[in-house]
Amino acid sequence: MKDESPYVHLNEKELLEIIDSQNLPGHIAIIMDGNGRWAQNRGLPRSLGHQAGVESLKDIIKLCCDLKIKVLTVYGFSTENWKRPPEEVNSIMKLVVDYLSNEIKELCQKGVRVNPIGGLGGLPEKVRETLSMAVRQSRDNSGLIFNVALNYGGRQELTDAVCAIASSVAAGLLNVGQINTWTVSNHLYTAGQPDPDLIIRSSGVSRISNFLLWQSAYSEICITDVLWPDFKRRHLLQALADYQQRERRYGGLKLN
Repeated sequence: MKDESPYVHLNEKELLEIIDSQNLPGHIAIIMDGNGRWAQNRGLPRSLGHQAGVESLKDIIKLCCDLKIKVLTVYGFSTENWKRPPEEVNSIMKLVVDYLSNEIKELCQKGVRVNPIGGLGGLPEKVRETLSMAVRQSRDNSGLIFNVALNYGGRQELTDAVCAIASSVAAGLLNVGQINTWTVSNHLYTAGQPDPDLIIRSSGVSRISNFLLWQSAYSEICITDVLWPDFKRRHLLQALADYQQRERRYGGLKLN
């Protein structure tokens, strides 16, 4: 969905009227890109861009709950993001702690289950403690599964899956001939969840950036020029309206 989408000029009410509630994606994944550029365009520190991006995330989680989306995965911090300046990394980590500490009560009221994914052991201790708190407090919730990808990399996820499978083979728990696509999927961070039906990337960049490499094999991809702090409910509804016009064939042909 670039800005030439036929739905770009519709408001939230109009979009809600045309969206088919029976044809929504079960799993939406979002690459929340553009926080730094949003801040720089305003002469602000990049950290304030990330802070503004959190407000967009709150809007999107609320809408996913309203629409009864089953899974939302957001790309919060990649394995490559450690290359950024230490002050920016620290500000992002503090945002994770502050967001979950301040919002966990409301998330639980909405039935959201927080599920961090990625190389969690490599995160700062305070972040790990906060994630554990959020998981513990929300584990019995039965609404939206909220996957927070932190210190996440798709290649690392696949490497971890291969290592776990190889260990099972070495221990005699699994035969090589038994390994199939289900085996791999069952060893990913998202094991037991449906693959994303729709992946959204903000800021106009046209790449997947090491995000859900296995899971995205047949995902519909929506790219919008809107920077993440400006991405609100209306923009997600536009993406959903666009998604519902696509024909998903999974490598097959449409049958008349």
